[in-house]
Amino acid sequence: MTRAEKSFAFSPSQHHRHIMSVTEMTLAYNGGDFQRWRRRLRNRLRRLLGKMPENRVPLNVQHLWRRSHPLGQIEKIVFTSEPHCDVPAYVCIPGNAIPPFPFMICLQGHSTGMHNSIAVRPEDETQSLKVEGDRDFGIGCMSRGIAALCVEQRSSGERKEKKQSRVCPHNTCHDAFVQALMVGRTLLGERVYDVDRGIDYLATRNDVDMNRIGVMGNSGGGTTSVYAAAVLARLSFAMPSCSFCTFRDSKMALYHCSCGYLPNVLQYAEMADIMGLFAPRPVVITAGKDDSIIPLTGVRRAFRQLKRIYRAAGAQENCHLVIGQNGHRFYAEDAWPVMMREIERL
Repeated sequence: MTRAEKSFAFSPSQHHRHIMSVTEMTLAYNGGDFQRWRRRLRNRLRRLLGKMPENRVPLNVQHLWRRSHPLGQIEKIVFTSEPHCDVPAYVCIPGNAIPPFPFMICLQGHSTGMHNSIAVRPEDETQSLKVEGDRDFGIGCMSRGIAALCVEQRSSGERKEKKQSRVCPHNTCHDAFVQALMVGRTLLGERVYDVDRGIDYLATRNDVDMNRIGVMGNSGGGTTSVYAAAVLARLSFAMPSCSFCTFRDSKMALYHCSCGYLPNVLQYAEMADIMGLFAPRPVVITAGKDDSIIPLTGVRRAFRQLKRIYRAAGAQENCHLVIGQNGHRFYAEDAWPVMMREIERL
């Protein structure tokens, strides 16, 4: 290392971390009136997520196929979220339960797409696929008597950019992320909106327990789960995996995909505050002991603050942290028993 490299702060991250260290987060929870704090931060967070349509277009649900499964029945649908924006999804109905069903909205992270949720090949959905890391969320739901709506996130799987002549070669989210900023939006806000529209679809069915709808996902799907839980009142439980951490230890410390960043958020709050907006509703935070991009030290630090917020809401027993023994993945056998106890209490 040269003398200049030792003496000067050339790396942008050095300056950004300095700014972070001297910035007062004006809406972080510091005690006091919980309801007033939640109202103020939630209103601010909605603005940060970007302007989404006030008037909702018809869902125009199209049914592509329906098949029997050893655990029940799976149907593939497409619904319209907003103009020129269609959303493919799988509807998974358990065969061992009686309607109305509790439903989990399932979101994949950075993978080949939602097909992992039902463990089929993307090029041929009649062929099974071995899915690593317990990411077959729809199957996991059905096996526990929970119905699932497995939604394809924007810029993932079937919704990857296909129309531009030139796209980012290493990150399928990048083009949508920067273009959303240009029109006053965020990709994260758009993904949350798709979850909300998924709930609109569930409301059209006669087999849904509308008082027991949750959201779950791993990595990028877990990030969307956190923000959806923070602002969507119709969600009753949440299980974000390998995504909840302090911004200081994760997003601001090492490379993450751009889709998980929210402009200006550190002016107001940390991730624990955002997840805390879900209180008093049940949350099961899932983490990996050896996760290299969501460090456990940061997870524990954020969870301590989250627990404090839940305590202020009088619901600390509804706030759980589950730690798996490996890396960046979901931990079904560890997390589901905790979540099932919460669902059964609702």
